Amino acid sequence: MDDTPTTAERTEPLDALDLPRCDLTQRSVNVTRRRANGFVEFEFSVGWPELIVELMMTEADFQQFCQKQNIPLPPPT
Repeated sequence: MDDTPTTAERTEPLDALDLPRCDLTQRSVNVTRRRANGFVEFEFSVGWPELIVELMMTEADFQQFCQKQNIPLPPPT
């Protein structure tokens, strides 16, 4: 059995751990599809571009989302 402590069992402070750097000011969207019903499907990432969430919003909500996240609007396809 592996005696390596799990994250929940570790007692050292987080700054003592060797965690990858994450720049939370780096945000991006990647539009994957614009639907005929007015919805936009897109990927959103903060900090690490390889860690994304998939979201879907109306075009108006998508534009507002990008504005609030300080992300330039991608050109329509």
